[in-house]
Amino acid sequence: MSIIYKYALTFKFLFVKRQKLYNNLLGKKGDYVATSKETSREKIVKKVLELLDNHPDGLHYSALVREISKIMPGIPINTIHGTVWDVDVQNPSRIYKPSRGLFRLSRFKSEDFSSLTSAAATSKSKQSMIIKEEGFYEPFADWLVNEIEDCTKAIALGKNKFKDKWGTPDVIGKNESKRSDIIQAPIEIVAAEIKTDINQLITAFGQTCSYRLFSNKAYLVIPRNSPQDEIARLDSLCMVFGIGLILFNIEDVDNPDFDIRVRAIKHDPDMYYVNKYMKLIEEELFK
Repeated sequence: MSIIYKYALTFKFLFVKRQKLYNNLLGKKGDYVATSKETSREKIVKKVLELLDNHPDGLHYSALVREISKIMPGIPINTIHGTVWDVDVQNPSRIYKPSRGLFRLSRFKSEDFSSLTSAAATSKSKQSMIIKEEGFYEPFADWLVNEIEDCTKAIALGKNKFKDKWGTPDVIGKNESKRSDIIQAPIEIVAAEIKTDINQLITAFGQTCSYRLFSNKAYLVIPRNSPQDEIARLDSLCMVFGIGLILFNIEDVDNPDFDIRVRAIKHDPDMYYVNKYMKLIEEELFK
């Protein structure tokens, strides 16, 4: 064995040993460990961690796949899908799912981050109040009539028109058959709760549930910039309770861009309460 060959083996041994020691030190901190020759999956995981670090609220599966595909066009899309779908399972100490399909860095679970997100939510809430909630009542009423045709007539209501602790819908409408229709269907009542304050989403959901007492369809309308995990929870709750979920652009009252996230399911309300509340708005809605 030549002296040059011995030196080459010694150098390789020292290099590998130093690399392992370096990676072990990084691994104790829970950071991503790079190697001299990264596999496609390792590159994808590294990029997932970078993207999630820039999005404290988290990113959905489709958004992660889309962004990584743009950044790494050379990696097959199936490889990206195969890596991202269980990236939280493969990296449980660094990534978790606060709700279905939503990925977030584990370090954002901390109490300190909770206070930060609360402060951020308050800040967003203050910004949302620049355009008053009432400014979206008429646009949504028009949207119900002209865009999705769930109503033949809809009006902005709000305030305390019903005069009880169960609350008054922000928008209420009716859907009735045309005189030319051969078969006349019963009149349907549609009610909606609109919220611009993202700190009041749970309250808004409860109010919308109460509207099912006297309406055939109920809608919850919330800002598109609400926290992603909150939207995901409301998405599931609305499907369970048959409530429609609508997202909108809170920054432009002239173009709210209402978008259906969950379709409202028609049901039979309690006719006692239908008549009780409709009597209070008979002039506005029925004449």
